[in-house]
Amino acid sequence: MSEDNTTDTPPDHLSIDPRSEHFDGDKLQRGVGIRFKGKQRTDIEEYCISEGWVRVQAGKTVDRKGRPLTIKLKGPVEAWYEDLGENPPVAKVD
Repeated sequence: MSEDNTTDTPPDHLSIDPRSEHFDGDKLQRGVGIRFKGKQRTDIEEYCISEGWVRVQAGKTVDRKGRPLTIKLKGPVEAWYEDLGENPPVAKVD
């Protein structure tokens, strides 16, 4: 799935970690809403819509470099830009 500018949906894969190749600060500035397994989540570190997974922080555990440890959860993922109002276009796998 690729980003479609005519529907203005978020990218298929996005991360909040600046070291990641999937980080895009401009897109994150807009605010990306995530629904995972039918429930809206605010604790997502990274997601991939086409592969059906999200990464969330594993409690307060950190690695030896002080970065939070994450776990991968699998299931249906939907994403949208929060700055588009009440009924924004949603990126999801059909």
